[in-house]
Amino acid sequence: MAAPWHASVITLFPGMFPGPLGESLAGRALAEGVWSLETLQLRDFATDRHRSVDDTPAGGGPGMVLRVDVMARAVDAARARHPGLPVLAPTPRGPRLTQARVRALAGGPGVILLCGRFEGLDERIFAARQVEPFCLADIVLSGGEIAALALLDACVRLLPGVMGAAQSGVEESFETGLLEHPHYTRPLDFEGHGIPEVLRSGNHGAVEAWRRARAESDTRAWRPDLWEAHLKATPASPPSAAQRQRRPKGPGGDGDER
Repeated sequence: MAAPWHASVITLFPGMFPGPLGESLAGRALAEGVWSLETLQLRDFATDRHRSVDDTPAGGGPGMVLRVDVMARAVDAARARHPGLPVLAPTPRGPRLTQARVRALAGGPGVILLCGRFEGLDERIFAARQVEPFCLADIVLSGGEIAALALLDACVRLLPGVMGAAQSGVEESFETGLLEHPHYTRPLDFEGHGIPEVLRSGNHGAVEAWRRARAESDTRAWRPDLWEAHLKATPASPPSAAQRQRRPKGPGGDGDER
């Protein structure tokens, strides 16, 4: 039997894990042994009596920087316990995390995550230990733990048996390069906002065409960067219905598409 997908997290705050990953689908999968999780306290790899992990930035400036030698020892220990796992670290200096990268990580044996704090990581750790940087979003967080939780959640939900319906993981935003189409359910009317008639028609072909058109139009309106990438990756074709539609009124739509 293959070993479960494994995550090792190097952090100054082990108590943040599993955190939300101990609930819902991820939590059930963790309890059932679909995946495993361990944390390594970064201070355990310090060598002085104060268990120091940081120092002042070279060149001056505010804040503190995590020491590369301490981090390297922690990474070495994590790799010794679980050889072959890629090591990633969230940092604003890394490329934006994509669903394609998440899917690739979920298809592997697991991941080691190095969580920064303070002013961040000593840049030398990336080359010295082949650490892959990634950026969750263009925002500032207090440390890498929240980004690590997000990456782990994104990976775990893709593991076999975690989601009830396999198709649920395919028809999601970013999986096809487009935002997902909007969703509706009962009641049929909510404060004057209805459900598009096509979704109540019973015509599955028309429903699929509408969903595709809305995925295209919403992506073009709200994420032009994704839309441009989609156009570059898609062979030239006549304008779709989505390209002829008007700009939607809001991310949730209002149910009155013309």
